[in-house]
Amino acid sequence: MKILSVNAGSSSLKFRLYEMPEEKVLMKGMFERIGLKDSNYSIRIGEEKVQKSAILNNHGDAVRILLDELLGNGLIKSLDEISAIGHRVVHGGNKYSKSVVITERVMKELDEISELAPLHNPAHLMGMRAFKEAVPNALMVACFDTAFHQTMDDATFLYPVPYEWYVKYNVRKYGFHGLSHQYVTSKMCELLGKSQVNLIICHIGNGASITAVKENKCIDTSMGFTPNAGIMMGTRCGDIDYSIIDYIMKKTGLSVLEMDNIFNKESGLQGIAGMSDLRDLDRAFDSKEQKAVLAFDMYTNKIVDYIARYYVKIGGKIDAICFTAGGGENDDIIRSETLKKLYPLGIYLDDAKNKETIVRKGKEGIITTKESSIPVYVVATDEELMIARDTFKVKESL
Repeated sequence: MKILSVNAGSSSLKFRLYEMPEEKVLMKGMFERIGLKDSNYSIRIGEEKVQKSAILNNHGDAVRILLDELLGNGLIKSLDEISAIGHRVVHGGNKYSKSVVITERVMKELDEISELAPLHNPAHLMGMRAFKEAVPNALMVACFDTAFHQTMDDATFLYPVPYEWYVKYNVRKYGFHGLSHQYVTSKMCELLGKSQVNLIICHIGNGASITAVKENKCIDTSMGFTPNAGIMMGTRCGDIDYSIIDYIMKKTGLSVLEMDNIFNKESGLQGIAGMSDLRDLDRAFDSKEQKAVLAFDMYTNKIVDYIARYYVKIGGKIDAICFTAGGGENDDIIRSETLKKLYPLGIYLDDAKNKETIVRKGKEGIITTKESSIPVYVVATDEELMIARDTFKVKESL
């Protein structure tokens, strides 16, 4: 069965074509700068990668070219061979706790909660409509980044604000990166040979979130009502005192929209060190540039704060701490600086293993010593495969 896994952004469209249930990737690629100048796309079949320029006025153009490439490269003989298309959806509100078949009603509800994810949900809807028009016979499935976190209890997901805000306006903690946390949880069950696991998962990328998993279920996560909660990130501030907003607005005359832009795009590592790319920061850190050292100290402090909090919340019985996503998988400096601060929990880093465990070089595994009270794993995440798995399950259940 051929399943297409899709992640549509406001000006991009990332995809993979899978043969399921074998989980074989037949083709993958990315369309970039949709609706902008110099739009282009890249595709990879096996080890062969091709990049091409193309006029991409909208997501419909990207979808048409994608399907033409599938046909032209002989991966499918007709569009009817695509049994289902799974779409990543950043925000499912409090309506969806699992992946669902996309209907007109589902799309209407996703549109209604778009204000909760204004940069993401409208783009997802554009992708859904484009594929629905181009491949009308394929089953369409929505896979939600918020769904994995729906197992949090009321005392965890509610904020200490007037309760009617939750009832009337859906103000609550939602959590994000759920597809990644869900994938890592299932992968760790396989690696540890257990049906249920207790984990602290550190998804460290430009956006970053820490999740506490108890018996395979999320019991808490660092991101909240929006992805700008929790630890500091590449350009996001994370948790701050809300009074700063009013104070700075009065001092500078900045608007709410301008403040929101600063907190999302000019804060975090970018705000402290003047850069957000972890590769640049690593070089600056190695050169002992003061602001880079300060930024990493602050960054790892925030990660440690959440790990310690979740260690207690899970009850101290942790099967593993996992680092995943771009930074977690490939940045040995962040891992090293974080784990050095966790020695009170009996966690001891193996420096040699940490330096050599780089996912982009094909190396995953444990980076702590045998004496460590909790093993720390570096694990490659795969959100696209999680989408394909969920889509396959939904298709098979019908």
